[in-house]
Amino acid sequence: MDLFEYQARDLFAAHGVPVLPAEIATSPEAARAAAQALRGTVVVKAQVKTGGRGKAGGVRLARTPKEAEAHAAAILGSDINGHTVRTVMVAEAASIAEEYYFSVLLDRANRGYLAMASREGGMDIERLAVERPEALARVRVDALEGIDAAKAAEIVAVAGLPAEVADAVAAVIVTIWGVFTAEDATLVEINPLVRTTDGAIIALDGKVTLDDNATFRHHEHERYVDHSATDPLEAKAVERGLNYVKLDGSVGVIGNGAGLVMSTLDVVARAGEAHGGVRPANFLDIGGGASAEVMADGLDIILNDPQVRSVFVNVFGGITACDAVAGGIVRALGLLGERNDKITRPVVVRLDGNNADLGRKILSEADLPHLEQADTMDGGASRAAELAARKA
Repeated sequence: MDLFEYQARDLFAAHGVPVLPAEIATSPEAARAAAQALRGTVVVKAQVKTGGRGKAGGVRLARTPKEAEAHAAAILGSDINGHTVRTVMVAEAASIAEEYYFSVLLDRANRGYLAMASREGGMDIERLAVERPEALARVRVDALEGIDAAKAAEIVAVAGLPAEVADAVAAVIVTIWGVFTAEDATLVEINPLVRTTDGAIIALDGKVTLDDNATFRHHEHERYVDHSATDPLEAKAVERGLNYVKLDGSVGVIGNGAGLVMSTLDVVARAGEAHGGVRPANFLDIGGGASAEVMADGLDIILNDPQVRSVFVNVFGGITACDAVAGGIVRALGLLGERNDKITRPVVVRLDGNNADLGRKILSEADLPHLEQADTMDGGASRAAELAARKA
């Protein structure tokens, strides 16, 4: 889960990372009040989970509360790289002498962590990484040893930060590592980390990504969820314990196992090329135990997506045999009927693996309306794509 800047700032403050006073506002009037409370020059910053805010006019300096109100009026409701601005952060302005960059992230390729630092921070850090990669220091961090004072000093030295700020920046880096580990983050970034004209080191802007797999350890992270941007179907799937991701196609996909579902998405997309560019509408992994209730919940989620014109259920029987899965499908459609959810869109089922023949027999004997079977994954994907194209 990516955090908004103001959420990252609050997290930093809670862990002792030096930040400037700030308030959030969802209206121009609230922005004016925030500027009055902060007293002095402020920065009005759009809160969106994307880069390029400054170049898009989403970061503006205001010398008076009235000016802060005007800037908030211009920013709120605007579109920045496809993201609508609903909140601004009004922060105390800093007198900047120099800008630096620091981040620590999960390095999956090397099965460890990576710290990156540069004495050139700011809006063009991405271009710096491409055009002058040597200016961005990369230091591997051992997962067991982490970042202590000595490691932080090494990072500062490799990055070539000025000697007069080395100790202060190293202290911030150690604190940031504390944020990273305590909050189970996969990314913590400060850009820019600034030295002010009076010599203070301040985290002026932060980006944090939290590991959703660690949510069970951090129930307090629920307050960071942006419910206004959460797709209702995805929220419903989370409530029912389903691994669901909404996509932009018209063929609903259900499978048991993430690898199988990913493969099914690829096969559906390929088959759809022959039927007007039909694409998968979702990723939905029901896991190994395809009970009637789980299958019903999955079908309920998919069939409540108005974009879905057909459904492809692709199941490989392993620990849970295909006859159990088939029985689950039959009972699931019955449960949906009891919920007054009429099945009007075609459902294509492909069963393979343990007890596949018995599973197919169960489905055939059930003689369910709108349900048909396919012998292969390619055949099932092609048929589901064809049916979706017909209903377009």
